[in-house]
Amino acid sequence: MQWRNLPMSSLANVSSSPIAAMPRLSGSAIGILFAVLAAIGFSFKAILVKLAYPYGVDTVTLLALRMAFALPVFALIWLRESRHETHGTVTRRDWIAVGAIGVLGYYGSSYLDFLGLQYISAGLERLILYVYPTLVLLISWLAFGRRIGAREVVALFVCYVGIAGVFAHDLAQAGDKATVLLGGGLVFASALTYAVYLIGSGRYVVRVGAMRFTAHAMLCATAVVLLQFFVMRPLSALDLPWQVYGLSIAMALFSTVLPTIMLSSAIRRLGSSQASLVGSVGPVATIFLGWWLLDESVSAMQLAAAALVLGGVAFASRQKSAPR
Repeated sequence: MQWRNLPMSSLANVSSSPIAAMPRLSGSAIGILFAVLAAIGFSFKAILVKLAYPYGVDTVTLLALRMAFALPVFALIWLRESRHETHGTVTRRDWIAVGAIGVLGYYGSSYLDFLGLQYISAGLERLILYVYPTLVLLISWLAFGRRIGAREVVALFVCYVGIAGVFAHDLAQAGDKATVLLGGGLVFASALTYAVYLIGSGRYVVRVGAMRFTAHAMLCATAVVLLQFFVMRPLSALDLPWQVYGLSIAMALFSTVLPTIMLSSAIRRLGSSQASLVGSVGPVATIFLGWWLLDESVSAMQLAAAALVLGGVAFASRQKSAPR
């Protein structure tokens, strides 16, 4: 082949490989992929918790193991992000506020969630947790006088009708209805705590930066979780089957660290609203994972109620299109 006599454009075409010719994923596509993986990872936490409880571990110990295994990663993130002062001067008062918000949002919400999972199915837990955007709306209306439009009123109604449907399904399946009500109440309190955390974190995420905010909040929450364990439990409580440690490591890695990082990346590429909408796959994933791994029942009524919850949240979260 007389390649020396070919024009440069032809040489470029000859030298290009099939790999180089493959289309690259856009930033939006990568963001959607990260948002889906983060939602599935967060949803898998409920499955791992339910799998761990039969081995005799209690809520305080399991939560401490989860946070302790996640601690080194968030400490490294905090150290790395602290080297880049790109968000202006952060005062000591800011760090205290971020720590307090983290204790509320990560420790308080997680502890209530872990307690609730002792009494209700993983699918119901995830659907109740997923109403937090509607709770943000209600708190903003009650505390700050934010007006709720007709669209949001309809969304709230549809969402809570769906929750009632899922509750009805689980009550019909339960031998002790009081435990379902107790577990549902605890998980709803977890969602409420997380909604308060989101409202309180808005200004500090901008000042501190998303990754530094998350890492500092997680470190403070972890300190409280470990303190609670050492106050309430003896060290002998750590004498547990290896399966508990394996599930705790999986919970820390696949349902805490990686989803948190991927969600931050998805929000950076898509924005918080679109990332939240993509995250609606989480409750659906939990329902099917619970059916597959925990032998939880899935009925047509439950799926219809789940569709109402997801549709209500999506309708409430959807922003109106800007006029062209």
